Order: sequence, then C-alpha cells, then structure tokens
Amino acid sequence: MGGGGFTVLNALRDGSAFHTGASHYGVSDLAALARDTHKFEARYLDRLVGPWPAAAGIYAERSPITYIEELNRPLLVLQGLEDAVVPPAQAEVIVAALAAKGVPHAYLAFEGEQHGFRRAENVVRALTAELSFYGQVMGFTPAGDVTPVEVRFADALAR
Repeated sequence: MGGGGFTVLNALRDGSAFHTGASHYGVSDLAALARDTHKFEARYLDRLVGPWPAAAGIYAERSPITYIEELNRPLLVLQGLEDAVVPPAQAEVIVAALAAKGVPHAYLAFEGEQHGFRRAENVVRALTAELSFYGQVMGFTPAGDVTPVEVRFADALAR
C-alpha cells in the first residue's frame, strides 16, 4: 500500500488489511503537527480534527504514533528534508520506533524537497525505491533497472 503517509500508517496498525506500505511525507503525530506546521497550515486541523488544544484527546486518538506498538508491518518512509507542512521529525519518530522494534523498514530523506517531491530525479527515486522495497519484503525481483533501497530487517538489527 502506497500513498498518503497518514492513511498508510493508520492502515498498517493492525496488520490485517495490508502486508506492507510506503509512507510519503506522512503525519505520525497530529498534536506535533498542530504545534509545528508552518503558518499557512496552522489552523487547518481545527476543521479536520477539532480545535487545538481543546481537542487534544481526539488528536492523540487519531495519531499513528499513539499506536506505534501495533505497527508491525514493513514500512518504507519517504520524506523531504525541507518539508514545512509535515516536518521531517514526523518521519524520524516512526523510523526510530520501527528500528527499536526490529520491524523491517527503509528511510529515504530527500535534500531540498518539500511536501510532495518536485525534482524529477527524486520522483523517480521514490517510485523505484518503493518497488525495490516491495520486492525485498514480499520476495520478488522487480524487472528493469531498479536501484535497490536498503531495507533494515529485524535480523540485521540484532547483529
């Protein structure tokens, strides 16, 4: 499952619907997003979730980071390092949690990219990394010239 990061992170929580996923600049902590996003998006979540901080309980209830113990499926995390909408810290907290738990994962951070990749070479790299990741965790070899992404598997973390 690829696509929006927030949806992917929540969909992988119980592990029953999808085997693996790719989070593209995904929100892992709605409360942190409400506090840290840029000025243009600052009150966007008020209508989607509830007014911050009055609705703090709803923010926690809907945040993937709240359920990090349930996230046990392989995950590719793609993040622009210049993303002011969803700061890189949102991706880094998920990656750290996956590493600590030994869940297979890969993290690609793109210099100079924001929320949504714009440079053609980075769009291509993100898509081929996703294909490489799926191949590695599902046991198939992608056709064509696909640059591998380094997947951290649980056994590699234990060494």
